[in-house]
Amino acid sequence: MAKIRQRKTGPRGTASARSSSAAPGFREETAPFVADLLDSDGGLAAERVANAFGMSKQQLADTIGLARETLYKPSRAHAPKTQARMREMLEIISLVEEWAGGKLQAMAWYRAQPLPGFGGRTAESLVKSGHASAVRDHLDRIAMGGFA
Repeated sequence: MAKIRQRKTGPRGTASARSSSAAPGFREETAPFVADLLDSDGGLAAERVANAFGMSKQQLADTIGLARETLYKPSRAHAPKTQARMREMLEIISLVEEWAGGKLQAMAWYRAQPLPGFGGRTAESLVKSGHASAVRDHLDRIAMGGFA
């Protein structure tokens, strides 16, 4: 079984300090991929994120659990909630990308693979309902040799 990359944590389980070149919420190793998704203001550009996964903005909005119009209006696309949802999705995908076989396969896992520890809900459905940290903790547990 391939290993899942483990999140780096600092004291008291908080995220460790990151390089200033990496986007907030991402590990340094994922910065090059994420850097391509940032706009000139340093926020995630919805169109670039959607294109990275071969989606439309409407499909991306559905994937992160927001109204379609959210990603078509610049002020709403840069809202903290929208940015947080895209960051959560990308962070989870980056955790499974290596063992899934690439970012597109990781997206397929994120959207379709039922997680037994969560009553068969997918990572996508858990992030939509505000439980991204539970998914990250689950993946960390697996990375340390625990069972799903």
